[in-house]
Amino acid sequence: MFELSSWNPGALTFTSRRSPALARGGMTAAGQPAAVEAGLAMLRAGGRAADAAVAMAAVLAVVEPCSTGLGGDAFALVLDAATGEVAALNGSGRSAAALDLAAARGRGCTGEALPARSALAVTAPGSCAAWCDLLERFGRLPLAQVLEPARRLAEEGFAVHPVAAATWAAGEAVLRAAPGGGELLPGGRAPRPGQVVRNPGLARVLGRLGAAGTAGARDLFYRGDIAAAVARAVQEAGGLLAESDLAAHTSQWTTPLGADYRGIRILECPPNGQGVTVLLALNVLSRLDPALLGAPGSAARVHAQVEALRLAFADARAWVADPDAAPAPLAELLSADYASRRAALVRPDRALPAAAAGLPRPAPGTVQFVVVDGAGNACSMVNSNYMGFGTGIVPPGLGFSLHNRGCNFRLEEGHPNCLAPGRRPYHTIIPGLALRPDGSLYAAFGVMGAFMQPQGQVQVLSALLDDGADPQAALDAPRFCLESAGGGTLALEPAMPGDLARSLADRGHRVRTTGPEETALFGRGQIIVRSRDGVLCGGSDPRADGCALGLG
Repeated sequence: MFELSSWNPGALTFTSRRSPALARGGMTAAGQPAAVEAGLAMLRAGGRAADAAVAMAAVLAVVEPCSTGLGGDAFALVLDAATGEVAALNGSGRSAAALDLAAARGRGCTGEALPARSALAVTAPGSCAAWCDLLERFGRLPLAQVLEPARRLAEEGFAVHPVAAATWAAGEAVLRAAPGGGELLPGGRAPRPGQVVRNPGLARVLGRLGAAGTAGARDLFYRGDIAAAVARAVQEAGGLLAESDLAAHTSQWTTPLGADYRGIRILECPPNGQGVTVLLALNVLSRLDPALLGAPGSAARVHAQVEALRLAFADARAWVADPDAAPAPLAELLSADYASRRAALVRPDRALPAAAAGLPRPAPGTVQFVVVDGAGNACSMVNSNYMGFGTGIVPPGLGFSLHNRGCNFRLEEGHPNCLAPGRRPYHTIIPGLALRPDGSLYAAFGVMGAFMQPQGQVQVLSALLDDGADPQAALDAPRFCLESAGGGTLALEPAMPGDLARSLADRGHRVRTTGPEETALFGRGQIIVRSRDGVLCGGSDPRADGCALGLG
């Protein structure tokens, strides 16, 4: 397990060329430098981790609108160091009250899911309410102060970073095809790296929300003219989301799920998020003979992790849904007996052919970030509009696109995740926290990237806890990704050892090595580890534009 007191920079066979960040007074890590600085500004101003997290979420909504924004959803895990309490915030929205299977079929939806870019896939955007709820319960600063860095960037302009520019370009066709999407194409095209972009519409929205305060911001967004504009844009594009659906939206505070791995308690948000996938996979891995795990980067290690994840995904796809409508049997799924039975299915020399069934499809369009303040309060948060720009629909003058989370509903009568009015769909975004046995913070972490998220979390947690890698090295190490295309192909980053693909193929895996243009497939993560004496050690994924920085 990684601890500063026994730090071994050569813990992984893959050599990381970047040192982790170290600090004592607080630390933030995100995929965009402007978000990192906004979080630090809140900590300098006397804010807590929650204040910094919301400031970072808002800045990311400005500088990386392809991935996140007020038109999307948010989940967070928050540790209150003074009480030891960990709270899970579910900021996902519900489907339209008028949308059921019959309505979807009547509008031409004949497949297993709603069309990914359809206006029918717009559920109530939960980000704004989640930001307000997070500040009211765990923050210290007023909303206007927290949103000011984002508002200023939107009004005055920001330079687009390279990875954000590439993601923006990948979504250009979506924006061109969607009502109002041109509003996010400055000069009629996706911005180039280094281009200065302004978003006056979003600046006005952020300014109004800040001036209204948390309670007023909720009313403004979900019951005022912003709600009317959102509903009108969806309905004009063929969707069914109404102003009444927005007015009914609320976030939900829940109790995190947990599982022990190598003596550390890993915490995830419960369904309708897919965090249980991580816990299921770790439970299987913890019950395998350590000899089966092999060395870091070995075929034995990758094979064991892949098999554990295949089993975990099969369970998640069967059970993860809106818990208010179809609660999953979580106690059974996370029991020691069930973990042992699932682990017994893993063969060291052969892939499980049936385990590939139900593997989901990968998709970009998410941001993940972490913050730990000087007192040890921590927040891991994920904010997302799902598949790059979501539906691409931009309500006139608001400066943000509407997400498409509803496409993860199943159009299958009787399935727990079946489309129905007022339901929350299977959700991919999963923040993570890790605690020591005494309940103190070990790490705030996460890996963004749709269905890559559980896979990325398992891989970086293994690097930290099995191999003793520092946070930056754990994020730098090459990854695999289970795909659904081609029946569950196992994609490998080019930096994986040369003979790994052959060794995995010999075990029955369908393997391909990716090219550099496919970097986004493997997710982008952030990690901050806190030592027992309060020193923070952070890393930021090299697959993104960001960094980890600290105070003091």
